[in-house]
Amino acid sequence: MPRVNPSILVWARETAGLSPEEAARKIGIVTARGIEAADRLSALESGEIEPTRPLLLKMAKQYRRPLLSFYLSEVPARGDRGQDFRTLPEGRDESSDALVDALLRDVRARQQMVRATLEEDASTLRFIDSSNIADGVTAVANKIQQTLSFDRDEFRRQPNPETAFAVLRELVEDQGIFVLLIGNLGSHHTALEPEVFRGFALADQIAPFVVINDQDAKAAWSFTLLHELAHLWLGQTGISGANPASTIERFCNDVASEILLPVEDLQVIDLPPLAGADVVSAEIARFARPRNLSYSMVAYRLFTARRISREMWEQLRVRFRDLWRRERLRARAQAREDDSSGPSYYVVRRHRLGNALIGLVRQQLDDGELTPSKAAKILGVKPRNVEPLVNDMRSLLQRGA
Repeated sequence: MPRVNPSILVWARETAGLSPEEAARKIGIVTARGIEAADRLSALESGEIEPTRPLLLKMAKQYRRPLLSFYLSEVPARGDRGQDFRTLPEGRDESSDALVDALLRDVRARQQMVRATLEEDASTLRFIDSSNIADGVTAVANKIQQTLSFDRDEFRRQPNPETAFAVLRELVEDQGIFVLLIGNLGSHHTALEPEVFRGFALADQIAPFVVINDQDAKAAWSFTLLHELAHLWLGQTGISGANPASTIERFCNDVASEILLPVEDLQVIDLPPLAGADVVSAEIARFARPRNLSYSMVAYRLFTARRISREMWEQLRVRFRDLWRRERLRARAQAREDDSSGPSYYVVRRHRLGNALIGLVRQQLDDGELTPSKAAKILGVKPRNVEPLVNDMRSLLQRGA
């Protein structure tokens, strides 16, 4: 077996978004003989010590890399993100980009496996890459709405934003698009804030994927899903952020806004002349809450309709972001105080994966087209969790029959 290039060990760890201390803990290196765990890892990364095969296997798992990548002669170029539509905050931690790259690699690999299972029998999805910016916001919004058979009134009748998102997600998945909720790489230590990425789309005419950052507010999920659908209709693979600075991001924001909140609906929002941020934010909350809309989206719509100034929009955007963060912290604290274990692993996993992906895996397993190990890779779970997860889905379908 060829020797391992030490620079590959550094590259693999850093692109997994791990510090030496974190990596040492994850791969099981401990302090011994007076040498700190991180220093022992550094000795491996400098070439002083050759890693054993069992240790490389642990690194492959924790760094999310194939074992063979550790035997490359040199560090490969950074993986393709598609188009990076984000405008990221200044001074961001570089590890966040490494985590995003690791997430994209993981989802791309899963998408390719799904595509391979579908490409022999599946017909192409004609709406992918069927539109152009030159068509205009209204035309693209109408195409998406008609393809989905999206009923805005039904969306707004739902009891809360999460249920409204579930209604929209089902319509999207019915069209052959896989919608995943992912905001970390398997633990809260790798959580990615919406400022780092809000969502991304993998355009493909057989197995298109949309990933939504579930660290974002639930009221924002539907907007992000429609935003990413606009990218798919434009045939674009790429990653989106929270600040719409580019022309394409503004276009996709406007498409999503047009579907969820036509400009004529804004007429019922009563904004007194020279109203301050307190008054405007209260009026937005009164309007948005019963319609399952995010406050920030309503504020954005008011700005694009020239009902509020850019300065007011920026002020409200920061205000609503801070409000959501406070609510998130309060909810987490309340959960700890209640000592609530929350929903089961399988309920959470099913919610994040979506019925379309689990249903496909279930059908392929039943038909003998997938092995449990390959099914586990597609679902992003351990092989032992596949059968309970799929059986859980079977039970739900049987109860609904």
